[in-house]
Amino acid sequence: MLTTISCIVLLALFLVYKTVLIVQERENVIIERLGKYQRTLTPGIYFLVPFFDRAAYEQEIREQVIDIPSQSVITSDNIQVEVDGLLYLKVMDPMKASYGIGNYLAASVNLAQTTMRSEIGKISLGQTFAERDSVNAKIISEIDKASDPWGVKVLRYEIKDITPTRHVIDTLEKQMEAEREKRAAITRATAEKEKLINVSDGQRQHAINVSEGEKQKRINEATGRAESIRLVAEATATSLSLVGEAIEAPGGTEAVRMNLIESYVQELGSIIETGDVAVFPAGLATLKGVVEELKSKAAPSTFRLSQE
Repeated sequence: MLTTISCIVLLALFLVYKTVLIVQERENVIIERLGKYQRTLTPGIYFLVPFFDRAAYEQEIREQVIDIPSQSVITSDNIQVEVDGLLYLKVMDPMKASYGIGNYLAASVNLAQTTMRSEIGKISLGQTFAERDSVNAKIISEIDKASDPWGVKVLRYEIKDITPTRHVIDTLEKQMEAEREKRAAITRATAEKEKLINVSDGQRQHAINVSEGEKQKRINEATGRAESIRLVAEATATSLSLVGEAIEAPGGTEAVRMNLIESYVQELGSIIETGDVAVFPAGLATLKGVVEELKSKAAPSTFRLSQE
């Protein structure tokens, strides 16, 4: 009797287990009736028909993150690198995700790797770092088109690491060192060039300044000489004019002659005193003869000398 009751209780529990289904908030459940798709259950509690209905698939409806394993990729400039990434997707249609493909996660990973190899193979190593966003966008576009029949939406793709091989890293380091040395040499050469240009400009400006100074000096000297000559000429003209006016005045002629006689006598005396040999006209042998010679040339009525 106890055994029968136990069997009935176990059977009842089994029927409840097969009949009552609780769907979690994070998932959808695909129900098949007699092996055929019947409906999709959203979060809640449901009652199934025992032995006819069964929960065939449980699909995660939250956004899922798939780690794309690292793989070897060759860039367009024949450099081998290791690339891995992260794929973010979400199941939009649980029925398609259940019946459209056997394993959409594995398919998404393989498609991401294939697309990544294809896209990175089109660009050089330097572009893989500069155009990472562009490569991500192209991978998302390709995977999204392929995954549409699976009821899966690719939200984004991110390349995590791009790691060249050790040999490539050594080569790049040598190349960068050579590039730095080249830039340093160019900088030094440019500095030396600018230095020579500045020195040349300074020397040229100095020469120009010296030339301008010499030019101005000559101009000033010439102007000074011209001014001096002008002043001397004016003074001479003034003095000659005054002399002429004095000569024209009464007694002016006699005064000129007297001045000439005095100058003559003084100069003749100096010559006689300093010279070793002197030759004079016969009438000029003595100072008296000189005076008489000058008197003979003067008019008797206007020039007289007292004789000692």
